[in-house]
Amino acid sequence: MMSRIVFLHASLHVYEKTMEGPSRLTRSSEDPSLKNYKLIRNIGHGAFGKVKAAKHRLTGIKVAIKILKRQKMREKRMEDKVSREIKIGKLLEHPHIIRLYEIIETLTDVYVVMEYAERGELFDYIVENRRIREDEARKFFQQIISGLEYCHKYRVVHRDLKPENLLLDCNGNVKIADFGLSTIMHDGYFLKTSCGSPNYAAPEVISGKLYAGPEVDVWSCGIILYVLLCGSLPFDDESLPNLYNKVKSGVYTLPSHLTTGARDLIERMIVVDPLKRITIPEIRQHPWFLANLPYYLAAALPDITHHMKKVDEEILERTVTLGFDRNHLVQSLQNRIQDDATVSYYMLLDNYFSGNSVYSPELNNSAFGLQPHHIMVEVLNALRQLNVCWKKIGHYHIKCMWSRGGQIQGLTKNCQCNGLHLGNEPATIQTNHVSQNTVKFELQLYKTCEENYLLDLQRVTGPQVLFIDLCASFLARLQLF
Repeated sequence: MMSRIVFLHASLHVYEKTMEGPSRLTRSSEDPSLKNYKLIRNIGHGAFGKVKAAKHRLTGIKVAIKILKRQKMREKRMEDKVSREIKIGKLLEHPHIIRLYEIIETLTDVYVVMEYAERGELFDYIVENRRIREDEARKFFQQIISGLEYCHKYRVVHRDLKPENLLLDCNGNVKIADFGLSTIMHDGYFLKTSCGSPNYAAPEVISGKLYAGPEVDVWSCGIILYVLLCGSLPFDDESLPNLYNKVKSGVYTLPSHLTTGARDLIERMIVVDPLKRITIPEIRQHPWFLANLPYYLAAALPDITHHMKKVDEEILERTVTLGFDRNHLVQSLQNRIQDDATVSYYMLLDNYFSGNSVYSPELNNSAFGLQPHHIMVEVLNALRQLNVCWKKIGHYHIKCMWSRGGQIQGLTKNCQCNGLHLGNEPATIQTNHVSQNTVKFELQLYKTCEENYLLDLQRVTGPQVLFIDLCASFLARLQLF
């Protein structure tokens, strides 16, 4: 048996999980097909059904579930379109593309479980702020281009890029979404389908001309960059024919507040002739794009998603503690099999990288009213008062050992937590001399997407009752609530 203590908003939750095979969820749900999820509320409505926010019962992570009604899909003859969107969603794994976690099919519905973007559409963010500061607009644009480059590498053309289809996660990072109009490119074949929003569609698209694919996404990105920096559209008209004429003319005005670099990049993207339009590789070399470019986006494309392809040992172990067999999970991940274990793994993986994002903004509002570093200082102070010995694994992850009655023989104690020092010198936690009055546990601080933090204490070995007593004493000394 394994015990875990979770502190959240000053509340204490104790629960146990058996390690003997996959867990069996017994909670009832309105739809048995969604037994692993607790539906929360409606967050949108599409052509074929609703989109709901939900919580994954096992991990507690929030997701978005698109509910597609088969009858409506048949009536509109859109089964192939939906099938293509799902196929593309399964193909793409990138930090700036909404992840598709699983597909649940019934006779009447198709449930598409996706990554949840806490802050909603980029469109709403632009409307709220009127126009975006150049540094922030560049950050958004760099992330969009990185995700789009990845799509094109896998021969996927989005064809409907616009702020409404760009979502923001809890850290304000962009996630490309809605691949309903996307398609797969094939060598030697050109596309002709006129699709997308007229304000963001390239001239060759609305004119019904042939196009290869990537160049129409570049045009849309140029319009998006203009909207980010200017707070308005370069081409707009209530009359659709007039709007088409404006787009095809390529005549627009650049406001005087734009910097030289931004003006140059926009002018090279919003070009009527697709052969003269700048390409994604050229955008990545543009001086304006390169300014303050994060290392993980500056790296070669395969390296950006390397961490998403490789099995993460820490996330693997966390998933195993939920009740899944380790060997089965590893095999399923390697074979890209969708099951409860791999779905949980990818949710935990995305949640972890979201919380450790390069672009994590300053957090002014947290459950504790403190920055995470200060929280860890208070945590270590409380552990020191209890004579707990610890070894630092990461900035917010430590392994601990505690014995009732004081010091543990053979242990080097690390109590350097004065000021903002977290004790970088590792403690030596030895397994010998461990008695029945000793408990080993791990402590880790997570950031959730509700502007708060979750402190997770997990028992590794030792008496369960002793662990619970320790947690009660720890909570009493923790000066955060």
